[in-house]
Amino acid sequence: MVNNKNRKNPLSPHLQIYKPQITSVLSISHRISGVLLSLGLLCMFGFVILLSLGENYYKIWLCFSNSILGEIILMGWVVALFFHMFNGVRHLFWDYGVGLSINVSKWTGIVVCLLTIFLSFLVGFYFLGLIV
Repeated sequence: MVNNKNRKNPLSPHLQIYKPQITSVLSISHRISGVLLSLGLLCMFGFVILLSLGENYYKIWLCFSNSILGEIILMGWVVALFFHMFNGVRHLFWDYGVGLSINVSKWTGIVVCLLTIFLSFLVGFYFLGLIV
């Protein structure tokens, strides 16, 4: 019997030797964006509560949403929303057996990232008033 404590080699690939691939990075990002969307839902719940309490409480929301921190949080929520949506559509195609090859999954991952960036900036600039 070989004593496992004396072995210097890892038993399985780990982060020190594993080269991340776009599919694995997007899979982890999809899970993270789902968590961020859940947190954003709580933020939107706070918005509805403040809106229902009246104009003075709504001004609290306006102070938050017009601050730099508020705009960053809301823009992050928009990015997470677009990414999760596009990557979810990609997963739906996979459920039907479409696009499962390595090459197609790599390119659809790149398309998901590009669409996310493009539409996030488009929506962000629209709400900042830079696009009429």
